[in-house]
Amino acid sequence: MKIIAFAATNHKKSINKQLVEYTASLLKNAEVEILDLNDYELPLYGQDKEEEIGHPKLAKDFLAKIASSSGILISFAEHNGSYTVAYKNIFDWCSRIEPKVFQDKPMVLLSTSPGSRGGASVLAAAVQTAPYFNGIVKANLSIPSFYDNFDSEKQVLKHEELNEQLKDAVSHLDHLR
Repeated sequence: MKIIAFAATNHKKSINKQLVEYTASLLKNAEVEILDLNDYELPLYGQDKEEEIGHPKLAKDFLAKIASSSGILISFAEHNGSYTVAYKNIFDWCSRIEPKVFQDKPMVLLSTSPGSRGGASVLAAAVQTAPYFNGIVKANLSIPSFYDNFDSEKQVLKHEELNEQLKDAVSHLDHLR
């Protein structure tokens, strides 16, 4: 069983990357490949650009990673209540190649932020829209106040109740075949 995991941001020191890496470590029955959106940097999507260059190889490569997986783990960073430009751009390119971007894969969707809502707005959008792109959302969880609840030195979620909720959410990916 192979899980594709990534933070939906291109920030190199992203707290969502820390969260997705920690969450991936909780998976005991899976091979996890953590992707970095910086490895899939594409020109800004637009119809004119698509007509000019066609479908970029990196977008096709990203879709191939999804296709080769048994499930998907994403932690969404929130910019102004919505997706980051880096995530939205690769998603837009991919959706032009394969409208069913998530290819019937089970998904666990997460978010975090320094604030008390933990990226809840972007997470709600992701949970609501994933099924339109053939994503099967098995669980979702927002981790509020990242710096209060996560030990960045030890790279662990230190809030016991949130950690149990996270383990429960990720368990939906640990039982795939």
